[in-house]
Amino acid sequence: MTARALAACALATTTALLVCLGPSEWALAAAHAAAASGRAAPRRAAPRPAAPRCVPAHVNASNVLPGTTLAASPLPGSYDASPRTQVSLVGVPSAAIASVSVRGSRTGRHAGRLSAYSQGDGASFVPAAPFHEGETVTVTGSLRSSAGATRFAFHFVVAHEDPIPFVRTPHVHGDDPNEKQHFVSAPALAPPSIAVTDRSSHTSSGLLFAAPYGGPGASGPMIFDETGSLVWFDPLPAGTEAANLQPQRLEGQPVLTWWQGYIPPQGFGKGEDVIANDSYQVIDRVHAGNGLAADLHDLIITPQDTALLTVFNPIACNLARVHGGSDAAVTDSIFQELDLRTGLVRREWHSLDHVPLSDSYNPVAGASAVWPFDYFHLNSLQQTRGDTMLLSARNTWALYELNASTGQVIKRIGGRRSDVMLSPGAATAYQHDATMLPNGTISIFDNGGTPKVHSQSRGIVVALDANGRSEALIGQYEHPQPLLSGSQGDIQPLENGDEFIGWGSEPFFSEFNAQGQLLFDAHMHGSYESYRGYRFAWTGAPAGAPAIAAAPASSTAPVTVDASWNGDTRTTTWRVLAGTSPEALAPVASAPRSGFETAIATPGAAPYVAVEALDSNGAVLGTSRTIAG
Repeated sequence: MTARALAACALATTTALLVCLGPSEWALAAAHAAAASGRAAPRRAAPRPAAPRCVPAHVNASNVLPGTTLAASPLPGSYDASPRTQVSLVGVPSAAIASVSVRGSRTGRHAGRLSAYSQGDGASFVPAAPFHEGETVTVTGSLRSSAGATRFAFHFVVAHEDPIPFVRTPHVHGDDPNEKQHFVSAPALAPPSIAVTDRSSHTSSGLLFAAPYGGPGASGPMIFDETGSLVWFDPLPAGTEAANLQPQRLEGQPVLTWWQGYIPPQGFGKGEDVIANDSYQVIDRVHAGNGLAADLHDLIITPQDTALLTVFNPIACNLARVHGGSDAAVTDSIFQELDLRTGLVRREWHSLDHVPLSDSYNPVAGASAVWPFDYFHLNSLQQTRGDTMLLSARNTWALYELNASTGQVIKRIGGRRSDVMLSPGAATAYQHDATMLPNGTISIFDNGGTPKVHSQSRGIVVALDANGRSEALIGQYEHPQPLLSGSQGDIQPLENGDEFIGWGSEPFFSEFNAQGQLLFDAHMHGSYESYRGYRFAWTGAPAGAPAIAAAPASSTAPVTVDASWNGDTRTTTWRVLAGTSPEALAPVASAPRSGFETAIATPGAAPYVAVEALDSNGAVLGTSRTIAG
């Protein structure tokens, strides 16, 4: 266990302690607890009822209904639907879908509404009331066409949810005084300090994006420049973590997206995805559908203005067939495609429906309702060429190419049953962030642990042969200070041919050229970490006013003014206004912007001061409030 996990366990209740400990440590914990209480552990616990089935009879079936072009979710024949699921029907105009009837084996016929997707290619039946756990739901309806009506029917089973215990992990308070930055004009920010140890004039342009958490300060989305100077930080309330900050485009406009919420010790997210405009104003909060919570691992805004996002859902599951407990649980890895205009779920894909439990490298021994078997652990999504998608699953050590229309896995790259022969050095272990590039190569962040499989983590680029049946390693990027990232991490191919790597649980950010030479390296002090790190071009124009502070001064001493503007990327010069009253201010001094906060000395005392932010042409971008000098 990590020191942070042990610290969390030290503060946990008896129930929460089981969540902190890995499966191999549970028996010891139970024995110690029994000894501490003065009572002998019972020889045999009362038998617990077997958990229900969670996998379909035939894994990797198509979600397209026979005789139609209509793709349905939940997947026909599946056992992992949420009690609050919609019935998603995509692939035909919504007007062609008629006479939809939904009936639960225990709850009977469900009233509801059929709501069309804004893309015009289907609709969701949204029940007025949830289903019951364990019941079979039957869906019938018809498709209208010029040739007449075609009937369809399918069924699915509702899963038994596994509400894992809530454990709040306390922030670790380090002893390093340099862990946090402090600003006179913006004292509430206190972001992590960034130490830049390598810089080159040959790096790509752009700012750096992270979402630090786990340190002594607040978690939050953060942008900084190549000098390590802060550009923007949004400190979140205590107990709320952030992940995966990056620019994207929505309806043709630049936006920032990030995840925020609660991270259980099991290593996924329960929260929401946030979309903000270039003024950092929140314009949408994306919540997973079907009664589930958005996971931290990925959010992709598509050109169709839909959102692809990850969801982790623990459900009860009988694991006896894979030598686990009959009364256990499994964490189902899911992705959803949401219609951002309506919030409807267009489709929902479950790992349990398509990938066998036996493909996992994660041990099943000890899995229970408290610590579900995390057999898959989906951590990246990508819409690739044609009607395909690329997924990365940490705990099967594999990438999956999907037919996006049917949901079926059509190719496995790596893992226990690879369809591709891997050349020496191309195999990954516990990898993250697979991206297919325009030339067909794939970049991957290869963690290599934990448990330790490789000597250090690395970014790699691999190429498939013309037939897609063998894979060769064509690029490898390792940190000169060997780093083994037990979790998280990403590799971002840049437009100039460089590779930018965020090292996840190791708080480093690096850029390498195509030859593997380290061009840029920075790290956060102390105990912080960031799920991913990116480099992107970004122009920020905050909606609020610049911040100002003035150093205490006597009635005759000059005033030093500190100015900053959280998130602004346009200011090149600060100008100080001063006067004998707030209504009578005039320019008295100016200074070039120097980092996040700039100190400007004034020529003399002044009762009142304000600052103006000027762009490169001298135009006023914003004016602070007026304060007493």
